[in-house]
Amino acid sequence: MSASKPLISITILMLLLHLHFLTLITSTTCTSETNTHSAFQYLNVKEATLSSKLLPHSQVENDQLSQTHHQHDETNNISLNLIPRDFIFSYKYRNSVHRFHQRMKRDSIRVSSLVHRLSATGTGTESQDGVKNGFNDLGSDVVSGMEEGSGEYFVRIGVGSPPRSQYMVIDSGSDVIWVQCQPCNQCYRQSDPVFNPAESASFAGVSCTSSVCDRLDNAGCQSGRCRYEVQYGDGSYTKGTLALETLTFGRTMVKNVAIGCGHRNRGMFVGAAGLLGLGGGSMSFVGQLGGQTGGAFSYCLVSRGTNSNGSLIFGRSALPVGAAWVPLLRNPRAPSFYYIGLVGVGVGGVRVPIPEGLFRLTELGDGGVVMDTGTAVTRLPTPAYEAFRNAFLVETSSLPRANGVSIFDTCYDLSGFVSVRVPTVSFYFSGGPILTLPARNFLMPADDAGTFCFAFAPSTSGLSIIGNIQQEGIQISLDGANGFVGFGPNVC
Repeated sequence: MSASKPLISITILMLLLHLHFLTLITSTTCTSETNTHSAFQYLNVKEATLSSKLLPHSQVENDQLSQTHHQHDETNNISLNLIPRDFIFSYKYRNSVHRFHQRMKRDSIRVSSLVHRLSATGTGTESQDGVKNGFNDLGSDVVSGMEEGSGEYFVRIGVGSPPRSQYMVIDSGSDVIWVQCQPCNQCYRQSDPVFNPAESASFAGVSCTSSVCDRLDNAGCQSGRCRYEVQYGDGSYTKGTLALETLTFGRTMVKNVAIGCGHRNRGMFVGAAGLLGLGGGSMSFVGQLGGQTGGAFSYCLVSRGTNSNGSLIFGRSALPVGAAWVPLLRNPRAPSFYYIGLVGVGVGGVRVPIPEGLFRLTELGDGGVVMDTGTAVTRLPTPAYEAFRNAFLVETSSLPRANGVSIFDTCYDLSGFVSVRVPTVSFYFSGGPILTLPARNFLMPADDAGTFCFAFAPSTSGLSIIGNIQQEGIQISLDGANGFVGFGPNVC
């Protein structure tokens, strides 16, 4: 018996160290449904409030961004920094409240566009990018339609030879890659000089008879050149010629990428030169790389208010060991989007009684759950949201309430707190994995005075969207070739 005491002591010590390590790295966990997980965690109110304050814009910060926008990857993966829009365009906001409301307006328009675009009852023929052909009844892409510009996360890449650095919006729900081009018959304002194909030695137009042109469902032909046009539900559009061009990502050059060279662009893309599509279709950057990356990429979105950048890495070697893998679902009506099998949500370690059918993708392409980098706030069908919210209200009954703000109906006045104990919030996925979110991913500051809101909203349609607020700080890996999405194990 005496020999077992040191063993027990060592076991207890190792368990304590393990728990301490988990606490240090994050409050995000991914477990199986057979395992128990914590019912409560703490929100650092002071830290979250400070992070919501609007920092003064500095040209030095922009210079630093342009100097440090790539990372060297020893595995030869294509690796980029992901830059939150507020880090680039903070000067466009009067204060943190103005920034918050503008972000929610962009988000509402984005969601309305997605619902329209993904509606199985819509009319018209869908293009490969999920955008309807024709000009009168259109879906939308990542853009929001707000005057101050669109896109929630940006990358900086080189276009052409020699490479010209450009900010590009990333969108996991879009395929076509495009940039504004000279001569520009109609262009919106962007941060960098408009790309001039005449100054690029690698620019090559695509003929109408090319197999690349055939991959565009909404292609046209003019003077033997393949023409493209993509229109969005908010009235924005890009029109021009399809070309093959070299894109530069840090030290890596990728030749013969099919991009749209937009000579007529209307819109709400202010700041960015164009869009880098990361969707599941063949014309997206992931689709075009094909065997070079094995249809895989990984990204990590940093939390708002931090001075660091997230990451975007292409290649199978970027897929982590130890992630919790969930099957991707295919919607033939919207091949660009990444659907996942969400079956429920939990509060305080207990699954909320919600019928799984509310999250199911039907055979007709209705409903389902989309992972989207362009949407900020997670949307759930109204019955599911109300049950979820009510369960959260029961567990937070001791916290002082505040009036609803913008799209949020459940808010709290935490101005007198340094930290608060809150119930955990979890996503339950098909196959058993459970993703438990950090508190900052479901209680977000609406101002810098201590108002926090439950960062979910109802959807009047059957579509559910997991937005980027809920994705922040969690490594997310997409293995399109094998049909899986992974959560963790790394954090950012």
